[in-house]
Amino acid sequence: MSAATRALGALLLALLCPAALPAAPPPLLISAAAALRDVCECLEPEFEAAAGIPVQFNFGATGKLAAQIEQGAPVDLLLEADTAAPGRLETLGLALPGSLAVYARGRLALWWPAEWGLDFGGLEDLGRGEVRRIALADPRLAPYGLAAEQALRAAGLWERLQPRLVFAENVAQALQYAETGNAEAALVAFSLCRQAQGRWIMVPAELHQPLDQALVLVRDSPRVREARSFAAFLLGTQGQGILRSFGYEVPNR
Repeated sequence: MSAATRALGALLLALLCPAALPAAPPPLLISAAAALRDVCECLEPEFEAAAGIPVQFNFGATGKLAAQIEQGAPVDLLLEADTAAPGRLETLGLALPGSLAVYARGRLALWWPAEWGLDFGGLEDLGRGEVRRIALADPRLAPYGLAAEQALRAAGLWERLQPRLVFAENVAQALQYAETGNAEAALVAFSLCRQAQGRWIMVPAELHQPLDQALVLVRDSPRVREARSFAAFLLGTQGQGILRSFGYEVPNR
């Protein structure tokens, strides 16, 4: 049998027996705050092209994502919308020591559907009669929800607007409420506004605590090397450039 014939036979065997082919590497499992949904859609192909490592994201409220890890969820890397949740994991010994890093500072925005003919010049306009429902993430679970509460309190509107507030599980869901007509406006992450079909104004940053966002590597992850690669990519020039394009402020390094 010639060498060419043997090579052809091996190729046919591989095609007919998929088990003989090398298994694809498992994806890097990253839990990410819902505010990062659109950002991660841009980060994923860029990182996979640069590092050759597949990625799978799980989005949710910051508080719930941290709780999942505390309960043993098989997560490799956590991207949060605050520093408190990653810090708690570090305190509990669930994070890889020294891996916590602030990767960005977010901004809060007021978003509303353009087709409804409403216009907002500031938070005080949320008190107008035609604004029946205002969506925001649950302040107990989501840093952007807490920032929204702080901003409304600072503006003297929190108590007055209580009957109109609609609480979502996370900031992406709060935006969805307004997009689908279940609220006239939503207080959400600015990073989500740019992909949504609507209008927005920035909420003055001095009305709430800074929205510093941190990442942390999960201590028991079997893919620490790959998780470090993603963290380095996010903290590097390319990752930080993508974050800036979505309106995030990035730390000076």
